[in-house]
Amino acid sequence: MPDSASRTLHTQVAIVGAGPAGLLLAALLHKAGIDSVVVERQSRDYVLSRIRAGILEQTSVDTIVQAGVGARLMAEGIVHPGVDIVAGGHKRHLDMHRLVGRQVMAYGQTELTRDLMDAREATDRPTLYEAQDVRIEGLLDSAVQVHGVDPQGAFTVHAEWVAGCDGFHGVARRSIPAEVLHTFERVYPFGWLGVLADVPPASPHAVVYAQSDEGFALCSMRSMTRSRYYVQCPLTDRVEDWSDDRFWAALLPRLDPQTAAAVVTGPSIEKSIAPLRSFVAEPMRHGRLFLAGDAAHIVPPTGAKGLNLAVADVRLLAEALIDRCRSGSATGIDSYSQRALQRIWRVERFSWWATTLLHRFPDTDAFSQRLQRAELDELFGSERAQAHFADQYAGLPI
Repeated sequence: MPDSASRTLHTQVAIVGAGPAGLLLAALLHKAGIDSVVVERQSRDYVLSRIRAGILEQTSVDTIVQAGVGARLMAEGIVHPGVDIVAGGHKRHLDMHRLVGRQVMAYGQTELTRDLMDAREATDRPTLYEAQDVRIEGLLDSAVQVHGVDPQGAFTVHAEWVAGCDGFHGVARRSIPAEVLHTFERVYPFGWLGVLADVPPASPHAVVYAQSDEGFALCSMRSMTRSRYYVQCPLTDRVEDWSDDRFWAALLPRLDPQTAAAVVTGPSIEKSIAPLRSFVAEPMRHGRLFLAGDAAHIVPPTGAKGLNLAVADVRLLAEALIDRCRSGSATGIDSYSQRALQRIWRVERFSWWATTLLHRFPDTDAFSQRLQRAELDELFGSERAQAHFADQYAGLPI
């Protein structure tokens, strides 16, 4: 139990997690006049230091603008009307805007998080950073409590509802009893080595996905002067094993000649290895707790869907909570988990398919290689297949 001298805060919605999902939910609720308190286990600077995705679907852009935090995004985001796919040294451009009438935008997740933090601070509503020993109680009662300790001491947040936006390793999902929660997972036998460098992008208006005998590679950007590149690597590798020179030497042969010639190499300012995983937890509601974003699901980054899935969850959840708080209707909150999961599994399928299509698996035999080649030939040669890819990549409707 919390100390008798602990601070007590009262709010309508307690949000656990101050990443993009939690802060975007707070912004949407605030715009609708719904109060919230945000609890985050890391410091503000730590959250801002995390290097994550940088591709936003049109529906994500629309949601961010709707929340009132899209001014810098619209001014500085870089539109990608298409995507490039490389296989066997040959590149095919898929014009998403022509194929399905939609496009994506490049805007670093760090920048989006900064915008959301600034918007949150402007509301003067509390965000409790560096909150340790967080626990959630009362999920099946008439109210919920979030207990923890931050640099100011112990605290208890009393709320009507709690949103778990605290990522894969957070406390929210662990607060659901094991006999209630069902999880589904696939772990992939390789990782992505990512390098961030202050060099102009090789492809300023399209992400480049490359499949080769040496493995997968990706060329993306954060701005016209900052690029993000990836290569597939064994899970046993360490960042220390990869010098900058080794990284560039591994990247270039996996690309088509035109893209490789456009790559400007330079010293890395950040380097990391990320394992690939597909993961879904069901249900996404237990009593007064709702899960959103990485707390409920993980996708391999191949389809650029992690942040976009989180935004879709938050949009659905915000609409449901606003309706419940304003009108008392439980329709939205009662259907939230089912509606979110229906979309999540479609996106999980696309991300899994794109990963199997573009990566070299350690146990791939000659037959599997021919199937992979045939599927790439279908994508390169069929406008119907390209339209399906573009429809999924540009983002399913919410």
